[in-house]
Amino acid sequence: MASSMQFGGTLPQIKRSWQEARAVAEELDALGFHSAWVCDHVYGVPAPNLPIFEAWTELAAVAAVTSRIELGTLVTPPFFRNPAILAKQIATLDHISGGRAIVGLGAGWFEAEFRGTGSPFPALGERMKALEETAILLRRLLSEERVTFQGRHFSVSEAWCEPKPLRRTPILIGGAGEKVLLRIAAQHADIWNNLAVFQAQLPAKIEALRRRCDDVKRDIAEIRISQQCVVVIEEDEARARESLEKAKKIYGGHMGGALEEHGIWGTPERVIDCIERHRKLGCGLLVIEFFGRDTRVPARLFAERVLPAFSGA
Repeated sequence: MASSMQFGGTLPQIKRSWQEARAVAEELDALGFHSAWVCDHVYGVPAPNLPIFEAWTELAAVAAVTSRIELGTLVTPPFFRNPAILAKQIATLDHISGGRAIVGLGAGWFEAEFRGTGSPFPALGERMKALEETAILLRRLLSEERVTFQGRHFSVSEAWCEPKPLRRTPILIGGAGEKVLLRIAAQHADIWNNLAVFQAQLPAKIEALRRRCDDVKRDIAEIRISQQCVVVIEEDEARARESLEKAKKIYGGHMGGALEEHGIWGTPERVIDCIERHRKLGCGLLVIEFFGRDTRVPARLFAERVLPAFSGA
């Protein structure tokens, strides 16, 4: 597993303007973050009527106004898009960005957005099969001249995807199911992302991934371990504690569960210690949602006081 640390930040997407999203993307790019991420929901979470930007369109716009950060989804589910069309979107993004696209894939969970848009939403086992078919198809479409594939959920016949991406596009598989999801990650992922709600279980999830890698005869060191997380960072302990309590109430059990015990929060020095614990477990990427209305403020403090501690890690 990679011991070096990379840090990504999420972009404003729900109930935010393009101007806000652009400003954060440009700031992350300038501050030296590794990557910028968006969720791939077509309905706002948890309420379907919440305004939300479409993921791949937003990333294409961000690609045109940044120069360095890599760009990915956390995560794109099956059924919103035909995989052959998704491959074209990915390749286009990669060219706009100069080779910075990352493909984040997951099984999907928010049933209302599938039902409401007329997209299939089968049982979890079938969504997992569709996820694996999507990963296989995307890898082939983004690298082979022409692709024919007949699966349970998706099929293509003599399909072209030109131009090809500028690099071998990394595939991230997100999720925590230890039997099926982690087996798919072991076989197909360059990056595996652990959901924030399972952050406290990261050691057990990594061990489960190791077992799945053993099952498919793959070295786990080939997969970068990623953790989705909230980061609460303040200059002093009192303000950090105040912000932590606010974050726990706002995020609840989804991303705020076990935040105090197992998450990343506090002064810059404490945040460094929290990250170091993750790094020692084998985590090589943090996908960070900074706590604050204007996330550029904590991102600047993080870049100034935390990033240097891991510049050689």
